[in-house]
Amino acid sequence: MLANRLIACFDVKDGRVTKAQQFQDNIDVGDPAELADRLYHEDVDEIVIYDIMASAQKRQIDLAMVRKAAHRTFVPLTVGGGIRHLEDMHEVLRAGAEKISIDSMAVRNPQIITQGSVEFGRQCIVLSMQVKRVDKTAKIPSGYEIAIDGARTFTGMDAVEWAKRGQDLGAGEIVVNSIDRDGTGAGYDLDITGLITEAVSLPVIASGGAGLVTHVSDAFAIGATGAIVSSMLYSPRVEHTLSVEEMKAQLGAMGERVRPVHSAD
Repeated sequence: MLANRLIACFDVKDGRVTKAQQFQDNIDVGDPAELADRLYHEDVDEIVIYDIMASAQKRQIDLAMVRKAAHRTFVPLTVGGGIRHLEDMHEVLRAGAEKISIDSMAVRNPQIITQGSVEFGRQCIVLSMQVKRVDKTAKIPSGYEIAIDGARTFTGMDAVEWAKRGQDLGAGEIVVNSIDRDGTGAGYDLDITGLITEAVSLPVIASGGAGLVTHVSDAFAIGATGAIVSSMLYSPRVEHTLSVEEMKAQLGAMGERVRPVHSAD
């Protein structure tokens, strides 16, 4: 069976990695290329880079930043933010990305999912979703609503229905970003993550809320095949961060399937 993945996600603002709490109050962490280099050498499984202001500012992603980070890491790199059309996808792939993450633009123009899937293959297109718990209604039966633009705009779309539609349109992977749990350390929102893993046949990545290694194990137990663990690795808000090696050792002791850490020669 395939090993589950530990993923670092960089929320980049003004050229710097930041760490937010519930998509607000971003505080500085450091340079994307330097952090990518460090985590690559720690054997993180994948890295995701979001240019978090690109869509809201209606501009292209910072390609120079992507190139510098890609030059320093040799694990799969997913890049998102400001992806408006196929040419933007071509440019981020030329800059060193292996996968393209689309979020706000996918809601505005769902056909971009299909266009990217046809052009590059389903495995290249990641649908990232910002989700928030709300009252259940006929329009939002799951009780989770999709937001865009860094949780500033709510769409009235049901998260589970959007995940299923994203799969039908050609997405190859889904990231479930919990607005409520983001940066809290209280654990992933297992309810919505579990609902989505049951609703689609794609790999699902849990995001938002990991504070303990047991939270990661909990996400794997409900079907997530990857977990974003950024706060545990480098958040200034966390008193005792862990290395990737420490995290994988603890998960291995719990019986989780994780990729091995390569010892330095």
